[in-house]
Amino acid sequence: MRTNTLTQSPPYAVESAIKRLGQGLRTARLRRNLTIEEVGEKIGAGTRAVSDAEKGKPTTATAVYVALLWVYDLLEPWSALADPAHDVEGLALSERRERARRRPGKDLDNDF
Repeated sequence: MRTNTLTQSPPYAVESAIKRLGQGLRTARLRRNLTIEEVGEKIGAGTRAVSDAEKGKPTTATAVYVALLWVYDLLEPWSALADPAHDVEGLALSERRERARRRPGKDLDNDF
């Protein structure tokens, strides 16, 4: 059986982001006075999946995280993630490639 290095030992920044997301989801649930069972039922997942998401486990499916955001009405910011319009580095690289690919145009000549 192959092990996934990313889920077993993710980069620190990735692990921290997932843990912060999990803590935020737990806080959202508690503020709404919902139990793990109630939330699991709403998203169609078991209590373990909800609990694992709240702990920030990297092996938890992305669908569980997104569904929890949906339940707590926190899904709106998700649509801005990886928005190509906000990808400063990607836009700069794309522009640089476009410049390199441009061919000098031939000027039209009015001499007949």
